[in-house]
Amino acid sequence: MSEVMDREQQAAAVETAPPPAPETAAEKTSLWKKWKGMPRKKRRKIIRRFVFLLILIAAGLGIWKFLSAKKGGEETEVLTDVVQYNSITSTVEGSGLTKAKDSETITIATTGTVSEVFVNEGDTVEPGTPLFVIDSDAARTAVDKARQDVLGREKQLNALLKDVAGLNLAAGYSGKLMEVVDLNPGDTISKEQKLAVLADDTRLRLTQYYSYAYEGMIHQGQSMDVSIPALMSSLPGTVEAVHMVSRITPEGTKLFSADILVENEGALTAEMAASATVTTAEGETIYPYEPGKLEYYRTGDLKSTVNGTVLSSTLVDFLQVTAGQVLVRVDGEDSEAEIYSAQQSLDEAQKTLETAEKNLANCSAVASIAGKVIGLTMKPGDEIAANTTVVTISDTSSLMVNATVDERNVSAVQVGTMVDLDQWGTMAMGTVESVSLSSTINNGVATYPMVISVDNTEETLQVNSYINYKLTASENDNCLVLPLQSVRTVSTEEGETLTVVYVKGDRPDNVVENIMADETIPEGFWPVAVEIGISDNYNVEIKSGVEEGTEVFTQIQTANPWGY
Repeated sequence: MSEVMDREQQAAAVETAPPPAPETAAEKTSLWKKWKGMPRKKRRKIIRRFVFLLILIAAGLGIWKFLSAKKGGEETEVLTDVVQYNSITSTVEGSGLTKAKDSETITIATTGTVSEVFVNEGDTVEPGTPLFVIDSDAARTAVDKARQDVLGREKQLNALLKDVAGLNLAAGYSGKLMEVVDLNPGDTISKEQKLAVLADDTRLRLTQYYSYAYEGMIHQGQSMDVSIPALMSSLPGTVEAVHMVSRITPEGTKLFSADILVENEGALTAEMAASATVTTAEGETIYPYEPGKLEYYRTGDLKSTVNGTVLSSTLVDFLQVTAGQVLVRVDGEDSEAEIYSAQQSLDEAQKTLETAEKNLANCSAVASIAGKVIGLTMKPGDEIAANTTVVTISDTSSLMVNATVDERNVSAVQVGTMVDLDQWGTMAMGTVESVSLSSTINNGVATYPMVISVDNTEETLQVNSYINYKLTASENDNCLVLPLQSVRTVSTEEGETLTVVYVKGDRPDNVVENIMADETIPEGFWPVAVEIGISDNYNVEIKSGVEEGTEVFTQIQTANPWGY
């Protein structure tokens, strides 16, 4: 009896006892200590029981699946959709990098010392605003050296051009050939080689001496009577020049000289004796001290101006030629190569001079554009190393976005297309400025560069930062549509590739035969070729092939065995 009372009292105590307090961190730590304090054999026994329990659960699942399969497999559901009218919009999305549309970067190519800096980073400048002054002896020396190089190469090219005119060696004036070198096609000639003497015998010159007693009576342009004993005749002459020299004769007479020109009609030649007289207004005849000899008006050596091979020659002794008449033709391939090389060298020298002058100008730079100073890397007194970028100015009021569009969408992007832009939540509107026709292949996909222009007058967009873009490629407000999953690309046994949908119902007349399907299609669905149009992320436009209300196969859905 007392034992029963004790049990009742204990039960009452348990019922009236307060609920146990939640485990404290210390108690949890104590449980871990208890686990750590267990014998290793006991802990292994507990672990083995836990693993065995997991194996039993897995085996049970396997048996359940096997029994389900024996009863007819997993439960499946055929999902379909209906062709219906709706609106669809095709968009193109991507990202690109913002750049200032107009930017200027000044780089100092030579060493120097910063004398003055007139701007600070963040300042707004206008064209012509002074930026800085750098003292650079190296820049000045580079300009002087480049100018001398250009002058030297210009002289070299001009000399070659003058020489190459000799490829068709011609007479510089009319006259007679003498001392001719015999040339045949194929002969080699060298630059400066004498080929003939050209004497101008269209006129002949006669030098006569007269007594100073006739000083002033003979003057330039005066007509003279020239007597030529060999022809037993006289010809008219003209005083070309009077020289007041002082020639003393053995008799003690002082003489001056005069040059008289005589036109040659063909009978005159050099070394003929001749005398020139003139009659004064008083009827007195002035005679020379002695007869003289006729000389050619001028003579010169005909020389080759190039190295080359003779193509043809008409050089003949005593041949009368006219000014400009081609006498020798030369193959000047080597000379043409020299000219090309000299021109290339001159072009390079001019580029070097332009660069040197620009570098010198940059030492006292002014802004060439309106914009903001977004980079400044110097202060007065700094020593600037060669090829240092010191200032960058950008017009951040007008930006461009350098982006790309892939081959699937490039045909839908046109110049002038409006573009929605998003830079970390800051929205803007841009316009497609250009789309390149040259692509780049990456991972088997061709992408085309695209430039988007953006008005950033309020400067809400960051420069040199990424930005997302989205544009409408095409849209249709009233067209037949289907989900993307309903449309398939298949191949036939004949090797033809088609776009099809599987329609439900009786076998249609336009069913596609001999499809090489790579999936299981439920019974009662028939492949029909369709023409598709634009698409978005979910739907595709159906242009032809099926009508509104047609039910088509989408996919097979497997029921979840756990019911969720």
